[in-house]
Amino acid sequence: MPTPEPAPVSEAHRQRLAGVRVLVPRPRERAEPLCFLLEDEGAEVLAVPLLELEPPTDPRPLRAAAELLRRFAWVAFASERGVTALLEAARTAGTLDVLRSRKLAAVGPGTAAALRSHGLEPAVVAEVSTGEGLAAAMLKMLQPGEAVLLPAAEQGRRALEEALAGAGATVERVAAYRSSPAGAEPEGWAEVVARPPRCVLFGSPRTVEAFLALPGAGALVPAVRAVAVGPTTAAALRARGWEPAAMATAPTPPEWVEAAVRAIGG
Repeated sequence: MPTPEPAPVSEAHRQRLAGVRVLVPRPRERAEPLCFLLEDEGAEVLAVPLLELEPPTDPRPLRAAAELLRRFAWVAFASERGVTALLEAARTAGTLDVLRSRKLAAVGPGTAAALRSHGLEPAVVAEVSTGEGLAAAMLKMLQPGEAVLLPAAEQGRRALEEALAGAGATVERVAAYRSSPAGAEPEGWAEVVARPPRCVLFGSPRTVEAFLALPGAGALVPAVRAVAVGPTTAAALRARGWEPAAMATAPTPPEWVEAAVRAIGG
């Protein structure tokens, strides 16, 4: 009796990243949904944290802002970490209920999801996940005289603050956290150099800087395809002479995966 031919693999079940080694420069526990989706597509995922997130150098402005949340009509979040940091400060200050009564703005779906995971519903979610995009979305709703609190990265861009202030809004920016390189050679980096990935997913300009500062990184660049989370990170790559192979249309795990597929050529 002849052996039956195997059924063809449907397009829906084809693993588009089969055998592709992908570097996710974050701790696995902070990128679990992304890692799972990449692995579902057949990728070999290596999660190596290149940056450490730490409290701001001076935590007093964040604590003061949390204590005085009633002064602000809006709180604008440009990152998921900003959500976590302000929530922690508000819990300590006993002002969580005040935060729930403020109008909240999120730079993108990931930050909006972080708010919702704590029972906070954003009034605004930017369609374009940049500081400029969030400012444009907020300015459609901001009323004259309303004050905006911006808990941001200590070393972060000032595009959101400048755009809102330029339109006449009263903005108070406070350092909510800071990022620093994870070390001269983070755990797992030797494996990256020994077995280079075909694709690296960059979520910020700081991650680009941290990657390129590591030993052996320069030799990896010609053979590695870079994926940027958005135009700001893409610009940071280009400034270092590294043209991104793809850009995620939103900072969400499914969009990251689609960008990786485009970068590899699928």
